[in-house]
Amino acid sequence: MKSSNTKWLIAGAVVLVFIFWGISTYNNIIALDEPVSTSWANVQTQYQRRADLIPNLVNTVKGYAKHEQETLEGVINARAKATQITIDPSNLTPEKIQEFQAAQDQISQALGRLMMVQEQYPDLKANEQFRDLQVQLESTENRISKAREDFNAKVEDYNKTVRRFPGNIFANLFGFQTKTKFEAAQSAQTAPTVSFE
Repeated sequence: MKSSNTKWLIAGAVVLVFIFWGISTYNNIIALDEPVSTSWANVQTQYQRRADLIPNLVNTVKGYAKHEQETLEGVINARAKATQITIDPSNLTPEKIQEFQAAQDQISQALGRLMMVQEQYPDLKANEQFRDLQVQLESTENRISKAREDFNAKVEDYNKTVRRFPGNIFANLFGFQTKTKFEAAQSAQTAPTVSFE
C-alpha cells in the first residue's frame, strides 16, 4: 500500500514540476516577446519621423528646383507607399518585414536622388532651412539604424529562447514562432564601382 502511494506522490511531484517549469518557460517567452514588440514600435516611430520630415524637405527644394518635378514626385510617391504599410508586432512574418523594408528602401533611394539635386543649386545648399532639414534627416537615419539594431538584438534573444531545447517544446505547444530580423537592402549586396577615370 505504501509503495503505491509513494508512486502516486512521485508521479504527482513530476507533473507539478513539469507544470511549474512550463509556466516559467511560457512567462519567459512572453517576457522576451514584449521587448520585440516595443522595439518594432520604436523602428516604426523612427521611420515615421523620417516620413514627417519629407514634406518640409520637398517644399524647400521645390522653391529652388522647379524643374526637378520628377525627383520631387518620386520622393512624395515613395513616402505615400511607405506610410501605407503598417505591420502589427504580433504578425512580424518574413514577408511583411520584407514588404516594409522594400518600401523604406524606396524612400531612401528617392531621398538620395533628392539630396543629389542640391549639388546643382548653390542657393539651395546655402538655404538655412534646407541645411537644418538635412541635419534632421541625417539624425533620423542614425536613429533608424539604431532602432533596427535594437530590434534585431531583441529578436535574437527571443529566437534563442523559442528555438532552444526544451523551451522549443513549449514554444511550439503555445504557438510561438521565430521572428524575422531586419536585413541589409538588396542594393547593399553589390559593392559599388569606383572609378577615377
